[in-house]
Parts: sequence; structure tokens; C-alpha cells
Amino acid sequence: MAAGTTHHTIVSTQSHRWNCKNSRLDETTTKVGLVSIRSCSSGNRKLGLVCASGSKSSIIDPVQLPSSGNGESSLILIRHGESMWNEKNLFTGCVDVPLTPTGVEEAIEAGKRICNIPIDVIFTSAMIRAQMTAMLAMMQHRRKKVPIITHKESEQAHSWSQIYSEHTRKQSVPVITAWQLNERMYGELQGLNKQETAERFGKEQVHEWRRSYDMPPPNGESLAMCADRAVTYFKDQVVPQLIAGKHVMVAAHANSLRSIIMHLDKLTSQEVISLELSTGIPMLYIFKEGEFLRRGSPAGPSEASVYAYTKNLAQYRQKLDSMVQ
Repeated sequence: MAAGTTHHTIVSTQSHRWNCKNSRLDETTTKVGLVSIRSCSSGNRKLGLVCASGSKSSIIDPVQLPSSGNGESSLILIRHGESMWNEKNLFTGCVDVPLTPTGVEEAIEAGKRICNIPIDVIFTSAMIRAQMTAMLAMMQHRRKKVPIITHKESEQAHSWSQIYSEHTRKQSVPVITAWQLNERMYGELQGLNKQETAERFGKEQVHEWRRSYDMPPPNGESLAMCADRAVTYFKDQVVPQLIAGKHVMVAAHANSLRSIIMHLDKLTSQEVISLELSTGIPMLYIFKEGEFLRRGSPAGPSEASVYAYTKNLAQYRQKLDSMVQ
């Protein structure tokens, strides 16, 4: 970048092959278009937001807007907003803590950015911070569908949570929770202050626990172990929804999402350790004609460029606009 340039990001585009060979989708091979944001000061890569917000208006007597059904669908990935332990600089891992007021604001802002993108099904981790983020984001959606957590942990739970109105069901979005999307389990580091831990064990050791691909913290998970469960779940449960034409949002955590992005974008174990995901920032992929195509970054793509990329999203936005009084 030129010396006089004031921008703090460099945008680079890469294309990779993605193969579901180990999943049920043996014959599906896709391309992934990666837009990455690389910090000029640190060299770390940050994947960012899709600027897809519009006017926020209530919808009176909304009609059903169908899924694409033609092999074109959207995938939104969101890391949860700031949690109470993020604020305290503590290792959180699989400890179930809620969002801070800042985290709530981040989730609401994320919802505004994706309020014109169709969402048919939501996957979250079993952690409350991811579920809060998904719910708060959906409250901003112009479609005004109600996110409802599905309960299939027992036959009775499934039976008692049934919806008996077809109209109400159409105005709902199922929310599927899965422990496989949980944050990496940090073992004996959970609850410890990150700065104090670095002073106790040394910065290099703590950095290796946090950022290496295959070195777990004491009695915890490595990123490789986290990736094994998160990517397997993504291939088995999420990808079939997209192939069926459903528009999907996944609200999860830094490491489970890093694992999924590593898989989609074919990042190496060295590339993924420098991948940073900001809290509350939505990332959009378009699944179209068997390909995953990345759209949007903090570098400033306009809303028009996002919708121009796929006819279905443009038509969906037009339908939303026509429903607003």
C-alpha cells in the first residue's frame, strides 16, 4: 500500500475448491470465493461484515416469502456479541455466560445489517451468548418472523413444543442448538484472566495454547479438535439445508466459526491461526449452482453490490419493500 494511504485494510480475493467427499454429499464439489481483510499493522486476517441494511419498518400482515428452491441460498455466519467474560478478559471456552450491554448492541447492529436477507433456519451453539445474539439479530429482521428454539432432547420435550397453527408455523424460524458448534473447550484455563495467565506461564506458552492449531491447553481442546466436531456437524446438518434451498444463519463462536471458515476457504493450519473474527459481525456466503461465493467485507461494498450478485436476494428485498406501508 502506498505510503500516503490512510486506509487500514487491504482486500484480497482468493478462490478455493471445497469438497464434501467425507459427508453425505459425496458428489458435491464447490468453489469458495474468499474476501479477506488483512491488517496492515499486525498481518492478521479479519473476515468481515456484509453491509446489507436498509430502512427498518414494521410489516403489516406479511405474506409468505418462499425459499429459493433453485439451488441458490444464503449462509450467514455470526460470532456472538461481546460476553461478560470477554469484557473481563477471561478465558471463557464452554462456560455459559451471557452478553454484556455492548454485546447486545453488537447483536442488534448485526441484525440490522442482515435485515433484508432471507433466513429460513438458524443454527446456534448450546451457549446462551450465541443464542442471545441470534435472537436479538432476528428481532431486527424486516420479515418479522419469530425465532423459536426447537426441543428434541426427549420425546416429551418435542411433543410439548409442537405448533398446531400452520399460519403461525409459517411465521416462525426454527432455531436448532448444537453442542458441536460450541466454543473450543479451554480446559484448565477457563475462568482465568488472560493477562495474569500470560504472566504466570509466559506469553509464548499462552500464545501457543490460544493460537496453535494442534496444541491444546491443559485438559482442553486444540483448534484441530474443535474443527473436527464443528466441521463434521456443518457438513452433516447445515450443508443439506443449503442444498435444499434454505437460507441459513449460524450464530456461534470464534473458534467453531474459524474451523468452518478454514474448511470452506481451504486455509492451512498456519493461515487459520492468524484469522480473527470480530464479535457481532455478520459474514455472508451465497450458495449458488453448487458453489459457495463470499460476499461483503468491512472495506465498504454497497448494499446494491450485494443484491446485484444474486437475483433472488434482489427479488426478496423488493418483496419486503412492497410489504412496507
